[in-house]
Amino acid sequence: MQPMSKFDWSDLDARLLNLLVAVVDTGSITGAAQRLGVTQSAVSHLLDKLRGITDDALFVKSGRGIVATARADALAAQARELLSQLERFAHSVEFAPTRWQTTFTIAANDFQRDVLLPGLARRLREQAPGVALRVIPSNVPSLEMLRQEHCQLVISPRPPEGSDILQKRLFEDRYRVFYDPAMRSAPANKAEYLAAEHVTVVYEPRLPLDLDQHLAKRGIQRRFAIMVPGFAGLPPFLRGSQLLATGPGLLENQWQQGLASAKVPVPCPSLPVYMVWHLRHQQDPAHCWLREQLENVARQVVKPLV
Repeated sequence: MQPMSKFDWSDLDARLLNLLVAVVDTGSITGAAQRLGVTQSAVSHLLDKLRGITDDALFVKSGRGIVATARADALAAQARELLSQLERFAHSVEFAPTRWQTTFTIAANDFQRDVLLPGLARRLREQAPGVALRVIPSNVPSLEMLRQEHCQLVISPRPPEGSDILQKRLFEDRYRVFYDPAMRSAPANKAEYLAAEHVTVVYEPRLPLDLDQHLAKRGIQRRFAIMVPGFAGLPPFLRGSQLLATGPGLLENQWQQGLASAKVPVPCPSLPVYMVWHLRHQQDPAHCWLREQLENVARQVVKPLV
């Protein structure tokens, strides 16, 4: 490592900040190189330069990979904020989508991803071709995802609450019960519904879906035979079985391979879906524009409630 005195703080630019964030996020030199579109040797060279500026190892070997030092994690959080400020500075005079160059990260579960984000991606390719869309799993979204710039937008029915977190409802769906019509009929009543075995989605251990929390308050409990980490995992278990799965009605548009759906014969809450962002992006013209595009997509793909 070169001594700190050989470096001037003016050497610290957006390129190095992007590099630090990329290596922290991907956890590898190779991953950072792929994200940034440069060679691994270029990443290693710039990382050495950054180590000299910060006077810290930043990343150390762990097994076959590398892990960030505590200082690297702290600096990455600051780097995300600085990069966000630089981007807002660049857009402060006049924002033009066609000139926007960035990677925009959205956290969503597989249902929200498949319903909304292909339409958003098409709009970006047409109107903002310099924007790369990155999608990460939202699971149960946390405040840190937005505060630490792990993503710039979260899509979720369960927005995290914080004084610096903003939200807007994109649409509201209804639950439907899905089944294989070749194997069984739709449950005609509450007794048939509760007598059946169910497939469900579990994002975190011991954390039931909002639907099941709602039913539990009314003394209703489903019998789960299978639990999967996302909605995309439900159809393979429904086909060829008498199992039931209860999920957003818009899944009908995604599951066209022989499955049927019906109204759930027990009282269910509605299913609102929100977009959530950090206060730092509230007035950013680029972020405002992208939120508007997502709202437009939602209006096109979501049917009125019935």
